[in-house]
Formats: sequence, structure tokens, C-alpha cells
Amino acid sequence: MVLELIGNVAATIGGLVAGVMNILTDLFLTKPLKATIQYLEEAELKTLQGDVKTFKARTLWEKSGAVIMAEAAELSSLKPQLDQLGVPLYAVVKEDVGTEVQNFRPFFKGEIFLDEKMRFYGPRERKMGLLGFLRVGVWMNGLRAFKNGFSGNILGEGFVLGGVFVIGQGEQGILLEHREIEFGDKVNVEEVIQAVRRISQELQPLENK
Repeated sequence: MVLELIGNVAATIGGLVAGVMNILTDLFLTKPLKATIQYLEEAELKTLQGDVKTFKARTLWEKSGAVIMAEAAELSSLKPQLDQLGVPLYAVVKEDVGTEVQNFRPFFKGEIFLDEKMRFYGPRERKMGLLGFLRVGVWMNGLRAFKNGFSGNILGEGFVLGGVFVIGQGEQGILLEHREIEFGDKVNVEEVIQAVRRISQELQPLENK
């Protein structure tokens, strides 16, 4: 009984400390600026396998929409569902440092492209910085990634926060935009699926014509 009480008190204190640290670090975190479809579609992406090709990002979603993730490896588990709905999943990375992309490939089942100008990390670039390591969530997310066998790095632009976009085909525009609050912050997968279903519903009449 005493041990249980001590455990509950420790958990409460730990939660309060974590909450205070999050509030303090939030003060130094740049607020995200929402991207527009016009901003994203002009992003120049590069292929990372075979002959290097550069193309405008809009070609990824203009026919069937797309889910595009920047630094969110765990979305890969949704690929079978996205394939069923006819919407592709892509990843964009901000740099190709050492074997980083090569090490990432086993954890991602879609195509990976290089976004050197980091449009999918903007329009306002956001960095977590060393203060991020004061957040409990960062340590928990890092531990989860380590257990799953994935290890990133903080070389180059390693402190830049990413996000996830669900972009519709045609005039649908951006249906979902998730910006990381901290390293490893996960998007709500149910919201991703709901947004993708909106794309799928729009595509079905076109396929039946």
C-alpha cells in the first residue's frame, strides 16, 4: 500500500515536472507557419536512386493525391491501407548525409526524394535545438525508435522539425498538415486515413468514367 502510494506520488511529480519543462521549451520553439499548396507544388525534389532527376513536387499528387512525410518513418505501416485506397506514400528528406538515407530505407516502403531547399519543412523553418532534450517526450520517442532499430542523427540540419502532409488531387489542396512539436512527434494515423479517404472518394467517380 505504501509502495503504491509512493509510486503514485512519484508519477504525479514526474508528470508536473514534464509539463513545466514542455511549457518552458515551447517558449523558445518557433511557431509553425501553414504551408499553401502553391508553396509546396513548386518544391524541387531529386531522386536518390539510379539517374538523378529533378522534378516539381506537384507531379507526386496531381493524378491521385499523396501522403508525404518529412521525418515520420512510422507512417510506413499505413502503406498497405493507402495502396488499397489508391493513394501513394512518399518521404522527403532534407539532406543525404553519409549512409543516413540508406539506413532509413529498411524502415520505409515508399519512394524517398531529396528536398534540398526544405520546402516541406517550411515555409518557416523550425528547429528543436538542444532544449529538446529537456522534454520527456523526446526521450520516449528516441527510446521507441531505438527499440525499433532506427537511429537518426543530428548532423547537418538534424535539429530541424518535419511533418506530414496529405494532399489531394486536382483542386482538393492540402487536406491534412501535421507539424512536429518535438523530435518523433507522431501524426494521428486515424486523421491521415480519414483525409486519404476523401481523396479516394474523389478519385472513384473519375475511375468510373
